Amino acid sequence: MQTQTITFIIIAGIIALSLALFQYAYKSKLKGKRAWILTALRFVTYFSIFLLLINPKFDSVTYYNEKPNLVVAVDNSESINYLNQSQNTSELIETLKSSEALNDNFNVEFYNFGKELQQSDSLSFDDKQSNLALVFERLSEVYNNSISPTLLISDGNQTYGNDYAYMTKRYKQSVFPVILGDTTTYTDLKLQQLNVNRYAYLKNKFPVEVIATYNGNTSVNTELRISAGNTTVFSKPLTFSKEQTSQIVNFTLPANRVGVTSYRAQVLPLDNEKNTINNVKNFAVEVIDQKTNVAIVSDVLHPDLGALKKSIESNEQRNAEILSSTEFLAKSGEFQLVIVYQPTNNFRSLFSEIDKLKLNKIVVAGSKTNWSLLNQLQSNYKQELTNQSEEYQPSLNQNYGTFIIDDLSFGEFPPLSGEFGETSFTVPFETILYKTINGNQIDEPLLATFEINDKREALLVGEGIWRWRAQAFINENSFNTFDNFIGKLVQYLSTNQRRTRLNVNYESFYNGNENVRIIAQFFNKNYEFEDNANLNITLKNKDTEETKSFPFVLKNTNYEVDLSGLESGDYSFTVKVNDENISKSGELKILEYNVEQQFLNANVSKLESLANSSDGKSYFIDDTSTIIDDLINDSRFATIQKSTKKVVPLIDWKYLLALIALSLAAEWFIRKYNGLI
Repeated sequence: MQTQTITFIIIAGIIALSLALFQYAYKSKLKGKRAWILTALRFVTYFSIFLLLINPKFDSVTYYNEKPNLVVAVDNSESINYLNQSQNTSELIETLKSSEALNDNFNVEFYNFGKELQQSDSLSFDDKQSNLALVFERLSEVYNNSISPTLLISDGNQTYGNDYAYMTKRYKQSVFPVILGDTTTYTDLKLQQLNVNRYAYLKNKFPVEVIATYNGNTSVNTELRISAGNTTVFSKPLTFSKEQTSQIVNFTLPANRVGVTSYRAQVLPLDNEKNTINNVKNFAVEVIDQKTNVAIVSDVLHPDLGALKKSIESNEQRNAEILSSTEFLAKSGEFQLVIVYQPTNNFRSLFSEIDKLKLNKIVVAGSKTNWSLLNQLQSNYKQELTNQSEEYQPSLNQNYGTFIIDDLSFGEFPPLSGEFGETSFTVPFETILYKTINGNQIDEPLLATFEINDKREALLVGEGIWRWRAQAFINENSFNTFDNFIGKLVQYLSTNQRRTRLNVNYESFYNGNENVRIIAQFFNKNYEFEDNANLNITLKNKDTEETKSFPFVLKNTNYEVDLSGLESGDYSFTVKVNDENISKSGELKILEYNVEQQFLNANVSKLESLANSSDGKSYFIDDTSTIIDDLINDSRFATIQKSTKKVVPLIDWKYLLALIALSLAAEWFIRKYNGLI
């Protein structure tokens, strides 16, 4: 309390006492004990009212105990079942739950994880993949500002995501791994890795690389065998020893038939080998009979050119070549699509050649574009000439209906630089991205597509698209989303098929450890996205003749169905719109592969290293009797007494108002009783 406030209170007390004495000791004829009682009551009334006017503030301190958190993260992947540790894990969880001492000293929070992390103590041990790096990434967002030792119950075998060994630099908590498994070493052959391109070209040979490893102390002989159906297409004898524990085998296979061909790679197992599942890997190659060649034509140097080339060639079915306008004219017949980047005065002959060959094209305009010439060379759109530039941010048109577009958080992308002024079209067009200036979306396209005279074209009125690719990597830690966006645009423009009301996006085959998701879009007769349609997919297993149906779920401007639980095999499918006579059919293949079955034992060394680097301690699942006592007795995780200090004004103290009312009532009663009223 401030000195000034104390001074006011003293003055208030003197004034209150003076007024009370003046009324009952000086002016009143009442004498004796009753006079002093009335004086005291009047003093209390005056002084309390003065205190309310002064309204002094007091510090209120509240003490409370804060327990540390104990984060229990449990591996819920299938590998725990394969290592016969599911029962031990469940028993340990029950022990932690039922320990009164542990719950008295910690706020115990349970999580389980596979490919994703979720807060739950329910375990099924059926997740197809393990992402331990994501565990620490998500937990660091929640617990980094508190004391939260972490009990990691896992075999330490990671099949997805970044290496978790380095995540303790971000996760500032002590980690106590409970190792599900043992250190027993078994003799084992394993197909460690198989590298092959997803696509091959008809009548060519495609390369395959196989890396086989051996764990054992004696020399062994085996054979690598590659088969397609019942036919062996490649074989090679292999020899391993204690000194030579791995071999890399490179070979080529012929691509003789268009379509998806499945192969089985196997290292023949040894006698009494414990795990023979990891001796086999299935893979597939889709053979296509042509490659889409894209010409990126520009007479200026710009990082956009490299970004476009990288995005286009991320799909092995496509090849992109950066050419000048004169170089393109010398080999124009080799391309199915042309990207005309910032056309200048040298592009007259190029536009004539494109029109003669009836090639589809993408025009990218920017600060070096000669718009006066471009307005003359074509009549599909016009740009207002201002000789000024403007920066435009993109905004996705949710109703774009020509092909499926995923929202890449375009609103967060850097702006593109383009010509200031109106861009108007003289032909029907569809906008993919609108222009946004200073946060305000305007009804002008930044990126648009149109079809005219059996040709397809796209116009992008801004340069700097390389920044978009970089931003996509910052957002997703991958270029894939942006590359897929460019890939869909290129795919649409490199063909002249008529557009349909139902679009279905899927892969021809999926590896067994991948998410099997099919995406669809449905449009009404005006080609506006229909967000209340009912779509179903019916799948038929070609081997078993079993048929299953699944509904699609609306997600933003797409319909999506997750088929990740399907067994491996060949499937035909039909996507149908209920209440409409519209459907699309196709075929897909799911390869047999379970990455969680590839391990013989726990990754003990990595989990022990994790414990050491985070100042924790590792335990084996068979020796966890001391784990609860160790956590409770660790001085770093003691309960902390904390205090909360609040400044409370006197006017909030309701008892003072009650005191004033009581004092006035008592004074009135005494005066009434003595006939003074």
